[in-house]
Amino acid sequence: MTIDQAQQQKLLGLLGLAQRARQLTTGEELVVSGLSKQQIKLIFLASDTGVNTQKKIRDKANFNHIPVIEIFTTQQLTQAIGQPRKVIGINDPGFAKGMVSLMR
Repeated sequence: MTIDQAQQQKLLGLLGLAQRARQLTTGEELVVSGLSKQQIKLIFLASDTGVNTQKKIRDKANFNHIPVIEIFTTQQLTQAIGQPRKVIGINDPGFAKGMVSLMR
């Protein structure tokens, strides 16, 4: 799925806002744990993540019916939240809904 540059910037801005609101779970293990507890509503997975990590996150997300967005690189996600991360989970349903609606 491709979106234009303006939509990408809005999405990254929302990601930064969610970080400031403390509505993110970051890091592979914490996101997998949050998926198991049904706390994660949306996942951002860096497009340059390793194959094993991609498979693990996608499989868990598919099992729990959670959408995964894979259009950003690790560098873009890092800039958006201010921390080097490859996997980011959104905890708040409102943020997740807004982000998914930007993808359409």
